[in-house]
Amino acid sequence: MTASFNVFQLQPFLMQALADINFKKPTKVQEKLIPVISAGRSVIGQSATGSGKTHTFLLPMLNNLNPDERRVQAVITTPSRELAYQIQEAAKQLIQHSPKALHIGLYVGGTDKQDQIDKLNRHQPQLVIGTPGRILDLIRSQALNIHTAQQLVVDEADMTLDLGFLNVIDQIAGRMPADLQMLVFSATMPQKLTPFLKKYMNNPVMEEIPVESVISPTIDNWLISTKSHDKNSVIYKLLTIGEPYLVLIFANTKERVQEIARYLKGQGMTVAMIHGDIKPRERKRVMRDVQNLKYQFVVATDLASRGIDIEGVSHVINDDIPNDLEFFIHRVGRTGRNGMPGTAITLYSPGEEDKVSAVEAMGIKFKPKAIRDGEIVDSYDRNRREKRGARHDKLDPSLISYVKNAKKKVKPGYKRRIRTKISDKARMDRRIEQRAAARKARKDRKG
Repeated sequence: MTASFNVFQLQPFLMQALADINFKKPTKVQEKLIPVISAGRSVIGQSATGSGKTHTFLLPMLNNLNPDERRVQAVITTPSRELAYQIQEAAKQLIQHSPKALHIGLYVGGTDKQDQIDKLNRHQPQLVIGTPGRILDLIRSQALNIHTAQQLVVDEADMTLDLGFLNVIDQIAGRMPADLQMLVFSATMPQKLTPFLKKYMNNPVMEEIPVESVISPTIDNWLISTKSHDKNSVIYKLLTIGEPYLVLIFANTKERVQEIARYLKGQGMTVAMIHGDIKPRERKRVMRDVQNLKYQFVVATDLASRGIDIEGVSHVINDDIPNDLEFFIHRVGRTGRNGMPGTAITLYSPGEEDKVSAVEAMGIKFKPKAIRDGEIVDSYDRNRREKRGARHDKLDPSLISYVKNAKKKVKPGYKRRIRTKISDKARMDRRIEQRAAARKARKDRKG
């Protein structure tokens, strides 16, 4: 890996900002793509959650912004408001030491559109960050002028596609220059993205950064069977064992999120909730409070698994396995970031064996755990019976009781005696077969 960010020839204010946030070495995706983006090439970057995609496009983009030109020079679209806020915060962090002011415009749904139009009529930002719908609204209102922009970032392209925003992105890109540099980043690249990419990207650099495992090796990935236990009480026990720093609890529905939050609050815990029905302003306030460590426990739907980046998450708890298995990776990826250790705990009931197997088929390995006497202890492989049964299928029923009795006695040499017994039985079976064959041969001769 590259020794440091020095090789990218970034401006001093960016190097100072990187030092402030303790970024010493670029990640693999940054090492591969920052030089390519700086050279003006269009890019399709596929990399796992938490791999550093945001700074991969922000650093060369901010490095090339001209502070003396008050026009839109670059546009970043994101499929969710939370992602837009996250990117804005990262960008503000990087430009704080800039010797000249760089202006960033944030445009997302749920905010005052008329106020944004009034400000845009006075001056244009140099960098636009926002959700596709609001950006297009401002363009149609003739308030936001993006025809001067040379760069367009489509962040989380697969999520943009899933949420039905690709047509909106198409309309935004169609209003930009023909020689547009387009940067598309995503954790996955669905086939349905291909027509859009071909329309706007001419011979892009395609980079898929492989990972040694589907989830970060810094994550301890546990699997706990709830059996007949109440899930709410299991979650409460997990939160009170040890000293978790910050815990994200994921559930499949907002109703379940509310149920878990109510239960934990009833136990005297301070809990934040994040789901689709919470108004944008309230959600932003909750996120700010979480970042300020006002809350130690956050219960959320999958909106948060990709739309929110919370620093310092020590534990992720999956109340259930998501219906869309890809979200499992995004949930778990909220912890164990930037080389820090993290713990992901997935709860499952006996009826969810198939879901667990489907997650494992993605290359994800679990450590079986259980809660006993107020502690989390190693448990057994849930498939142990099938595996043990497979070993015993060929064992003669007449020997099974002998094996069991020998193991109970646990006397020296019992394994050797079992092997001898099996060998003797096999020898006896061969003799019986030989005698039967001889008798049949004699009958055949007489006949």
